[in-house]
Amino acid sequence: MEERFSQNFNKLYYSIGEVADIFGVNASLIRFWEKEFDAINPKKNAKGDRKFTPKDIEIVHRIHDLVKVKGYTLDGAKKALKSKSKQIEVSESIGDLDADFLEMKLLQIKADLLKLKIV
Repeated sequence: MEERFSQNFNKLYYSIGEVADIFGVNASLIRFWEKEFDAINPKKNAKGDRKFTPKDIEIVHRIHDLVKVKGYTLDGAKKALKSKSKQIEVSESIGDLDADFLEMKLLQIKADLLKLKIV
């Protein structure tokens, strides 16, 4: 299981050099990943300098984990990111539901399954 990236970010924006330092890679690799992965979309200032938000850094972390740590190919990492983003959307929508409501629904499903087992 992937552990949550738990770096404390105290700034709104980070330079590409700072992001590269966080992951111990060259800035050129971050630029390459930016071209390869649509999910990485840092803001650019008037000079064209990239400014990464903590959310951008979280995406870079997922890509770094898939490619550098787990050994995925770029195509494999792209597929995994798409799959992971769908899982996150579902879990966030479930997180919005009331816990008591979920417990009630699960108990109802359990009761229905037990009825089927008896029949």
